[in-house]
Amino acid sequence: MHPDNKNKGPYLFKYLRKANKDLAPFIKETDRGIQTIDFSNPEAVLQLNKAILLSDYSLAWYEIPKGYLCPAIPGRADYILYLKDFLNKENVRGLDIGTGANFIYPLLGSTLFKWNMKGVDIDKNAIESATTILEKNTHLKGFLSASLQPTAASIFKDVILPGEHYDFTMCNPPFYSSEKEAFKATLKKSKGLKLQEVKRNFEGQSNELWCNGGEALFLKRMIKESVHFKSQVGWFTTLVSKNEHLPKLKKQLEKNKAHYKTIDMSQGNKKSRFLAWRFD
Repeated sequence: MHPDNKNKGPYLFKYLRKANKDLAPFIKETDRGIQTIDFSNPEAVLQLNKAILLSDYSLAWYEIPKGYLCPAIPGRADYILYLKDFLNKENVRGLDIGTGANFIYPLLGSTLFKWNMKGVDIDKNAIESATTILEKNTHLKGFLSASLQPTAASIFKDVILPGEHYDFTMCNPPFYSSEKEAFKATLKKSKGLKLQEVKRNFEGQSNELWCNGGEALFLKRMIKESVHFKSQVGWFTTLVSKNEHLPKLKKQLEKNKAHYKTIDMSQGNKKSRFLAWRFD
């Protein structure tokens, strides 16, 4: 993890359960006397991450509608922290593409660095959720906003408005190309955890988890569309979950005469990265 990540060490359940009393029933002890939760239980994961936001990120209130993607805060914070190092500037303004009902990247960006951020999504209910989170956390007023992307087929069009400028855009794109592919990934993970039934340790709407063509095609579309907004954005960035997608994405960037960099990250045994590009 990034050295500044608030959760790079063991979870401090003593403080987390005070911040979120709903976490307490899910805390258990291992044979070694170490406190933990069942990470295959979606509700336990949700209450843990809610506790982290209330305890470590000074939120006054946090809820998301049932069935929407629950953010794993340490990994989401890493993207923000590494992005801060990469940008290396103050008074930052950012745009979160596909912000979701959890609205997590704008929340972390404003809480950690007082970034001014806008989150956008094609899901009206997700934007309503993000707006409610903002209304309940009045200390974030003036830093954040949430807007509906009115055209599902577009990424930047209709959300980067004339006269607007962003230091960066960010995105956690849909991983899978179909519900079937998402289920297969869940099945593989469940077998690895030796679970008797197939279940996800997260929720998620279809637009959060899969799209036609999967991650690779979505990001190729993003690169093509970014050309039209090159004068309004300093750096376009996105997570890339599969390392094998990078060669094709880099080829697409070179075709569009973009300068690009890949920033590697890791959380334990999990390797991740985000791709950043800009135009002259």
